[in-house]
Amino acid sequence: MKITVFGDVHGNLVALEKLFSMEKLETDLFVCHGDVVNYGPWSNECVELLETLSNATFLRGNHEENYIAGIYSGKHPVATVFFDFCYPKFNKFLLPIIKGYDIATQYGSFNVQHTINDKYIFANTDMSDVEINNNFIIGHSHQQFEIRKNNFKIYNTGSIGQNREFINQACYLVLDTDSNKVELKSFIFDIDIVIKQMKAEKYPAICTDYYMSKKRL
Repeated sequence: MKITVFGDVHGNLVALEKLFSMEKLETDLFVCHGDVVNYGPWSNECVELLETLSNATFLRGNHEENYIAGIYSGKHPVATVFFDFCYPKFNKFLLPIIKGYDIATQYGSFNVQHTINDKYIFANTDMSDVEINNNFIIGHSHQQFEIRKNNFKIYNTGSIGQNREFINQACYLVLDTDSNKVELKSFIFDIDIVIKQMKAEKYPAICTDYYMSKKRL
């Protein structure tokens, strides 16, 4: 079975639609590891689009947890402004949907979840204090990589909607459960459509400036 694993969509309908257009004919199952909402201008539409998929599993990320609680749990000043602007626009009738997302799942030899121990794990993260007893597919840090610890593999899919290195690059992976192989994949999308919509909705300048300041491929 071929499973397309993705996450950190963050309201980016442009990239999400392109992902499905590219992978729907090749994929047996889509798995989203969370953070569908916040930041981008289409949180509602992204949740609704995922609900149309018959071959999909959805997991909660920290931004779903924040939307469910109605409070931003972090301290980053830019992220705080994003939450304060985006959360009031979220359709509260969609809350039962994101509440229904699971926490974790497993396919083949891989545990799939948003992250491990609520940590931002990067390719160079010191993993000495993280106990690993299985293979993992995670997200959360918006950086795509493969690392090894204690003979186990950890893959980060990267971000579909808000790549923090190249803002117009969407990253994800494909897991083949028959061969247990993982392929890291990515594509380029038109980020200017996203920024144009943010400006049309009158996002605070600190938010649009964040997107506009990022490097592009």
